[in-house]
Amino acid sequence: MADRLAALFAHFAVRAETFQAGPLCGVNSLEPQAGRGQLHLVREGGVEVHHGAAEPLRIGEPSLLLYPRPLAHRFVTEAGQGAQFLCAHMAFEGGASHPIAAALPDWICLPLAAVPSCEPVLALLFAEAQAEHCGRQLMLDRLFEVLLIWVVRELMAQGRVDSGMLAGLAHPRLRGALVALHEAPQRDWPLEALAEAAGMSRTVFANTFRDVVGCTPGAYLQRWRIGLVQKGLRQGRALKHIAADVGYGGEAALSRAFRAHTGQSPREWRKAALAVG
Repeated sequence: MADRLAALFAHFAVRAETFQAGPLCGVNSLEPQAGRGQLHLVREGGVEVHHGAAEPLRIGEPSLLLYPRPLAHRFVTEAGQGAQFLCAHMAFEGGASHPIAAALPDWICLPLAAVPSCEPVLALLFAEAQAEHCGRQLMLDRLFEVLLIWVVRELMAQGRVDSGMLAGLAHPRLRGALVALHEAPQRDWPLEALAEAAGMSRTVFANTFRDVVGCTPGAYLQRWRIGLVQKGLRQGRALKHIAADVGYGGEAALSRAFRAHTGQSPREWRKAALAVG
């Protein structure tokens, strides 16, 4: 079976930066940071998690809390007892347009008991957090990145994503077509070829793709290509080279598709992206 996540993480990296390994007591507010989500592990103790005016989330068992996109939240614990946390910022390349960050809900809370396959990496994370070995920060950061991949894998395996790209990758037939698109965006992909990759008839494939992923295969391919173009623009690559890599006939064709998708020319978009940082 083709690796459903390899091309996604190869094209759009995720980098972790551990910032908390120990108790949090009382009220702790975490402000959103542009382009970065957060991954929290509540190892021990109870905590209320507040998201604006919504009803607070109450966590009373070891749990994982993932914010794939910037979102202000506040932890409230008992002032004297607190709770044991292990936390990392997660920098998704491309920010909110990162395909996995964009495919997930605003936040996800999973009891650690609900993701038993993650136990090996969790054990390593907790052991490294308690030790004072050289390279500790690097180890924690890399382990958080591994944990994110593990969590995405678990979400698909458990059917916790019911629409969008991850739901398509979890589908026993659609996954073949999506992997093909991710791995070779430069190819011309008629509907018949994608249906063949999925092992489905043309009509059944088109209807199933739209129902599960939420758009047509053509619209999905366009979105994937534009995401790759934006990555190339952030890297300062020449437009003609980007066009060849993602399947556009030349700079003019790429520019037309880019403006239709974003409302800006590639030059305008790159200038705005660099200004934001």
